Amino acid sequence: MAKKEETKELKNKETEEVKNGKEKNSEEDIQADKQKKELAKPAKKAAPKKTAAKAEKKSKDSNSAKSSPDKKVKLSAEERKRSKKYRQVEELVEREKQYPASEAIDLAKKTTTTKFDSSVEIHIRLNVNPTAADQQVRGTVVLPNGTGKTQRVAVVCGSDKEKEAKDAGADLVGEQIIADVEKGKIDFDILVATPDMMAKIGKLGKTLGTKGLMPNPKSGTVTPDVAKAVKELKAGRVEFKVDKNGIVHLTIGKVSFDQKKLEENYETLIDALRKAKPSGVKGTYIKSVALATTMGPGIKIEI
Repeated sequence: MAKKEETKELKNKETEEVKNGKEKNSEEDIQADKQKKELAKPAKKAAPKKTAAKAEKKSKDSNSAKSSPDKKVKLSAEERKRSKKYRQVEELVEREKQYPASEAIDLAKKTTTTKFDSSVEIHIRLNVNPTAADQQVRGTVVLPNGTGKTQRVAVVCGSDKEKEAKDAGADLVGEQIIADVEKGKIDFDILVATPDMMAKIGKLGKTLGTKGLMPNPKSGTVTPDVAKAVKELKAGRVEFKVDKNGIVHLTIGKVSFDQKKLEENYETLIDALRKAKPSGVKGTYIKSVALATTMGPGIKIEI
């Protein structure tokens, strides 16, 4: 009996050893398989130079965007309509400040935004009622230094006045101008006529009136003294007229003009407007004055 028990114990030990050996072998096999699979996997490719360069560029751009102050500032809808140059020169002007005329003209010359020789424009708001017949403001003034624009002057007159008009500097002279306008040919900026020719010019009212070229005694373009009219127009005579909003718009020169010339033109215009004040206007006549160059910011002038 004792021998049998010993043999059983030996067998049990052998079976346990066999099992343990199999388990160890299976674990070793699993680890070996894992190592083989890892070795069999393809190695990761290094990022190409181009993509790396792009990534670097993106990071630089993002850093520069964070550091630059322009990127942080959000522009309003009104500011987005303006050019970058306009926004830069606009910073030189205090919106609510009223500048002395000489200072405003100097500032206007500094805030021009165009490559060409800009016009210097003036906008004057008057305390008038444009719908009232007795408060119409209209007239002419000869600017001492002109506007910087060459005016083409045409004169419709009889044969007895033609030489006089030509000698004064008229670009076109004679009755044939009426026939040219009827054909749609208009090669002039201002039309002057003698009173006896107005009956013939009247039929051109629709064509000339819409373009603001119809001769008018109030603007000095209907006159028997055509020589004087042509000389004044060539010298810088301009017409001023209040619009439906009670504002007079006029050009007083170019940015290339000397400071003194622009000041003289400005003062001459203001004097002419004061003389043209309607008798029915009470209180402050000139409410506000603003100066600007072509496509430049507005500058308020103290009255």
